[in-house]
Amino acid sequence: MPQSVLLGVSYLESRWDAHAGQPSSDAGFGPMHLTDAAAFTAGNHHNEGEEDARGDESRPLPAPTEQPAPADIPASLRTLERAAELTGESREKLRADDAANIRGGAALLADYQKALGAPLSDDPGEWYGAVARYSGAEEAGAAKFFADEVFSVIEEGVTRTTDDGEQVALKAVPGLEKIEKWLEKLGLRRTRPDGVECPASISCEWIPAAYQQLPDDDYGHYDLANRPFSQKVDYIIIHDMEGYFLPSIRLNQDPNYGASWHYSIRSSDGHIAQHIKTKDVGWQAGNWYINAKSIGLEHEGFLAEGGTWYTEAMYRSSARLVRYLALRHGVPLDRAHILGHDNVPGTLPTTVRGMHEDPGPFWDWAHYFQLMGAPLHQFGGPGAGSVMIKPDFATNKPYFYGCDRKNPEAACPPLPASTVWLRTEPRADAPLVKDIGKHPTGDSLYSVYDHSARATTGQRFAVADRQGDWTAIWYLGQKAWFHNPASAPTAVPSMGLVVTPKPGKATVPVYGRAYPEQEAYPEGIPYQAVTPLQYTFSAGEKYTLAGPAATEYYRAVTFNLEDHKVVRGRTKYLEIQFGHRVMFVKADDVQVTFSG
Repeated sequence: MPQSVLLGVSYLESRWDAHAGQPSSDAGFGPMHLTDAAAFTAGNHHNEGEEDARGDESRPLPAPTEQPAPADIPASLRTLERAAELTGESREKLRADDAANIRGGAALLADYQKALGAPLSDDPGEWYGAVARYSGAEEAGAAKFFADEVFSVIEEGVTRTTDDGEQVALKAVPGLEKIEKWLEKLGLRRTRPDGVECPASISCEWIPAAYQQLPDDDYGHYDLANRPFSQKVDYIIIHDMEGYFLPSIRLNQDPNYGASWHYSIRSSDGHIAQHIKTKDVGWQAGNWYINAKSIGLEHEGFLAEGGTWYTEAMYRSSARLVRYLALRHGVPLDRAHILGHDNVPGTLPTTVRGMHEDPGPFWDWAHYFQLMGAPLHQFGGPGAGSVMIKPDFATNKPYFYGCDRKNPEAACPPLPASTVWLRTEPRADAPLVKDIGKHPTGDSLYSVYDHSARATTGQRFAVADRQGDWTAIWYLGQKAWFHNPASAPTAVPSMGLVVTPKPGKATVPVYGRAYPEQEAYPEGIPYQAVTPLQYTFSAGEKYTLAGPAATEYYRAVTFNLEDHKVVRGRTKYLEIQFGHRVMFVKADDVQVTFSG
């Protein structure tokens, strides 16, 4: 078979990574992502905090239930078994040996080609149907999206350093003609209905979340709204499911389940299910202010195994969806508005500790923004007063523990990550900086589930100091040092606006939401207290400014949209990058300056 087809399929499945022999969220192994779910299944191992997804302490939700492993394992999750039959290799070797894994993938493609009655041709275009079949998709749109992306990679070419340090190149093959008749012979179902809010170039279907009245004046499990007319959407939140695609969707269809989100993205092929219209408010981010102003995207997989199988197909499909939504709603394509769930602040001092950590350190933010057409660029010279965190994802492999569910104290295998550790002094053996919200009496952890002393790709911070190969940033009210050698920088200059306390103000409080002042609430709507978090910052410290934050509270506590109201205040808030999470300050407490 054409080598270009094999390389293209492998790139979409794994970006040519072997992932240290670890399986994917849907039990795929090796560069060809051969699936072996019959031998490897697991339920939810949700270890990243027990936040209330709605994030409104005036009406708390019960703790979420766990997701089971799939009861029926489809053929798409058992491709390793078929590869073993075709090649004569053992399943153990196909999982662990890269060369055998690649041969197994080639054998599967050839098997699919023969089943279609297509020729075993040197022409890559003749393999279009077999490539679509390799996706495992049951939907025509998902199979076509996967095949189109594979052939796009083949036509454009790509070079990448893999997770074991090897450089692999796929030379461009321009002018390919895809033989689409082979796709039509697959007989897949068509799922894209009118009204689904997705770009035409990706595979989407409508699987609605439950909206239902329940006993005792309760209802589940999202809120009707009329965005952007009621409130503007300012954020898009990136999650992982900590579970599987189909079981997660079933939870979204249960009105008694205490969480909901707008879109689900499947790992194997990037197929998307929309559950809630973007005009309505999902219970997804653990912060009611953010929920009311955001759209939530859940990605199949687990945080601790994230980079193992955040597949290229998933990245590409999700990036196109985010760009589409951002343009529709006027959301800036930057890391202050395209947030991970781990960047969403707690609402009160008591909720900070339980906030979630997904999608975690193995999500490739730089690649994601590149696919959105909004690459994370340097802005300014070497002495700029602020920096953007941007380590080289392929070579940046910091120490973590907690990736092995059976041995949670064991070190994770060295895996590419988008994060850097922050220390109290400019040396590699210095303690990690502390986060008094996450660990009121203890130290930050090297756990994959603990971001207390980490800064992540795309986040901008004001520079506090420089010494040799080390740079210090202002972070949670303290200097935080990270290794940033000129020969292999982990941050780039990024000039912009910063905030600092107004003259004469000793400390400035920070907030997890930008709620109105008490006088703004009309009769019949209870005042929502404006409570500062446990953090403050002092004169001399600087924090990068993301922009103004709307002073709003969305009152939605009934089943009927007619009862819902938006309370708007006069207090002006600003969004800042304060630690790993964004937070808010009152404009009257700070002055804004340019950090050149």
